[in-house]
Amino acid sequence: MIKKYSRQELFSPIGLTGQQRIRDAKVFVLGAGALGSSGAEMLVRAGVGELTIVDRDILEWTNLHRQQLYSEQDVVDQLPKAIAAEKRLRAINSDVKIRGIVADVTPENVLELFEGHQFVLDGTDNIETRLLANDAALQLHIPFFMGACVGSYGLTFPIGVAEGQPCLHCLLEVLPPQSLTCDTVGVISPIVVTTAARQVAELLKHITGAEMQPRLESVDLWSGERAAIDVHSMKKSSCPSCSEKPTYPFLSASEVVRTAVLCGRDTVQLTWPKNRQVELAPFADSIRGTVTNLVHNPYLVSCEYHDHRLVLFRDGRMLVHGTKDVSQARKIVAGLLG
Repeated sequence: MIKKYSRQELFSPIGLTGQQRIRDAKVFVLGAGALGSSGAEMLVRAGVGELTIVDRDILEWTNLHRQQLYSEQDVVDQLPKAIAAEKRLRAINSDVKIRGIVADVTPENVLELFEGHQFVLDGTDNIETRLLANDAALQLHIPFFMGACVGSYGLTFPIGVAEGQPCLHCLLEVLPPQSLTCDTVGVISPIVVTTAARQVAELLKHITGAEMQPRLESVDLWSGERAAIDVHSMKKSSCPSCSEKPTYPFLSASEVVRTAVLCGRDTVQLTWPKNRQVELAPFADSIRGTVTNLVHNPYLVSCEYHDHRLVLFRDGRMLVHGTKDVSQARKIVAGLLG
């Protein structure tokens, strides 16, 4: 018999017992971009039992320098990241039950998506979604392994793995300013792999029952600066997300169309309430004479319209490429959809 995990089992902190715990684990990966795809590959190679990976976006050429799970052909095929990730991860390890879901994680669906999983790995690209995941994981009592990176700088923090520790909401005041994004300062692939490795290491430690001393850890691979902070003193007794009487404010759903400028992309996303399903084939037929470069597959409709590329997903989200102006994006979509 081929012992696929023998070298991992020889690592004494894991051993045979730890490997079985890994095998029994059900992990939710939030985002299939740089961090999510790297972390998902590590977990699948480690032999987790089940892995669900969710992402709202499709692959672009600019992703490939740091998202090592994907190929040029995935970009040519305009595959959603979650679908390309599922395909590649299945090829890596057939032992693991893998599910890729093309969806935006919102207050309306986050609890349903997280349910049934024991751990959440953060692969998001914005603080709003992280705070949403923070609240959902806390409400469901699921550990959330936060990670973020930009430029050559990476940050990790495991949430919900020890008594008396703060949550992400508690730490907002000490986190780096959100003006630093991959859109403004770029990002290099080594910091992606480093940050994902730290997240997965903490997750595997928790799965296998290792003693956890959660710290806010950061590293800048270019300058060589490193820091590890014990943040227990930063827990806020009045925090609406992790106090004795939490209200989980970021789980409150809005009934209006939400907009977001995507990290590292000249793109605006518009999301309609309740993630209503869209019949893609009729929509594609209805715009065929109005747009150019029309592409229709089971997951999305993509086209060129007024010098912008639009991508409509089945759950009612639309990406407007070529602008960061939310008002302009709304006008473009209104011009096509009425």
